[in-house]
Amino acid sequence: MFFSSLMISIFISISSNSWLGIWMGLEINMLSIIPLMNNTKNMYMTESSMKYFITQAMASTIILMSIILMMSNFMVNNFMLILINSSLLTKMGSAPFHFWFPEVMEGQLWSLCFTLLTIQKIIPLSILNLNLNLNLFLYFIIIFNMLISAIMGLNQTSLRKILTYSSINHIGWMIASMMFLKMIWISYFLIYSFISFNLIFMFNIFNTFYFKQLFKFLNFSYLMKLIFMMNFFSLGGLPPFLGFLPKWLTIQSMIFNGMEFLIVIMVILTLITLFYYMRLTFSTLMLSTNEIFKLPNYKIYWINFLNFSSLIFLLLSILYFNF
Repeated sequence: MFFSSLMISIFISISSNSWLGIWMGLEINMLSIIPLMNNTKNMYMTESSMKYFITQAMASTIILMSIILMMSNFMVNNFMLILINSSLLTKMGSAPFHFWFPEVMEGQLWSLCFTLLTIQKIIPLSILNLNLNLNLFLYFIIIFNMLISAIMGLNQTSLRKILTYSSINHIGWMIASMMFLKMIWISYFLIYSFISFNLIFMFNIFNTFYFKQLFKFLNFSYLMKLIFMMNFFSLGGLPPFLGFLPKWLTIQSMIFNGMEFLIVIMVILTLITLFYYMRLTFSTLMLSTNEIFKLPNYKIYWINFLNFSSLIFLLLSILYFNF
């Protein structure tokens, strides 16, 4: 029931033609996910749902205040747009308003982590797409996203936090792609969701939350080690993989619009995130453990199928775009 109302709230917000309708959708969205996050048996989940509620309520209050001021013709200027955009960026966990995001992610199960990383970003990104008048403000936001995700992700051992800082990096890319063509950021979002689903699906099956646990579940199969590596490389945006396609489109759009300086900064800082993906994958590929690991009662071919499709889609996309 709560998941259904969560999906309905997304449609309410993105199909609304008034600010009040958008705000109502955001509120229904927040009230639908809190019961899903809350668990009386798990203290960490309860704590993280409380943090999530306080932050989202604060951002919703700022949005409502800005809407009321704009509707009463009190002031409609860049300051109001900065207020609304800042609260939307807070809702999606974008830097420099990301303070709640890693903490909330750390206390949740993998299924809810996936929801926070993907589904919960649909409404804020869609609304942000409607008011992109502040180019200088957004430039700073993009650079903040790149810097914070690169620096903060370096010393993490928790896989949930690594995926969180990775998500902050991808938010920067999505905002950059949003400036030029709606289709690019939608494609970016869908591909990012697909790759994240592949990784979270594996982590959930093998009940893995920390860096040191990776050696156990990857020890039984070299194929699994390769699949795991390829997924992380795809998330980082290396060329032979699917994750490179939306970054390629974004880079091309930005170069055509004379934003070479910003794209150089973005690519250099994204390489730092690629470094900590490689640190994860290389150590799991080269190290092994003698500890006996019992395979979960799950069909491994589903993992292989999802990952094979993730690899083959880039070739299909290139063929489609060329012909």
